[in-house]
Amino acid sequence: MIDTVLFDLDGTIINTNELIITTFEHVIEKNGLKPHTREEIIPHMGMTLEHQLQIFSGRQDVADLVADYRKYNRERHDELIRDFPHVKEVISKLHDRGITIGIVTTKIKETTLLALNMFGFKPYMKAIVTVEDVKHPKPHPEPILTALRELNADPARTLMVGDSAADLQCAKAAGVQAAGVAWSLKGEAMLRKYDPDYILQDMTDLYGILGWEPVKS
Repeated sequence: MIDTVLFDLDGTIINTNELIITTFEHVIEKNGLKPHTREEIIPHMGMTLEHQLQIFSGRQDVADLVADYRKYNRERHDELIRDFPHVKEVISKLHDRGITIGIVTTKIKETTLLALNMFGFKPYMKAIVTVEDVKHPKPHPEPILTALRELNADPARTLMVGDSAADLQCAKAAGVQAAGVAWSLKGEAMLRKYDPDYILQDMTDLYGILGWEPVKS
């Protein structure tokens, strides 16, 4: 029985897809880097910002690009992010039924809290593990292991929900169950390559995974 559910943030419970892509396009153009299409950007989403910018620039030192990214991303944040269908409803019901909930993300804490507060999710989160809280980000197991330790949670009773290969790899390495979300920009077929325990077509699919009868709104 699952009693703990960990969520990735970007692309999983909050639709930051356009914000992220738009910000990368801005940084690439501003710094005269080789142009990258949306299709070239999307597969790398879910990795750390530094790693993505190293790929897009061909440089190791990307501190200036990170600064440009974070400045522009913060300026456009509230304008471009959206919620996904049924996410708040499901998170609220999980909380009400005693499920422990946490966030495991490769974002920095500032923008993580900004997004969680914008949609009213923060009060439900018993642990928030960001890239600043670990030495080794996803797909390394450390982020999920950190959340498990903070929550005193049993890996065998924990589910990680995410939209990227890094989320699923992190979950498998940490010994927890893994669920991919079909609304990932990377596509359901890509997620299935990493052998998730579940694929969610809608966030309400979590009810069935938890063994609950259909939950009325």
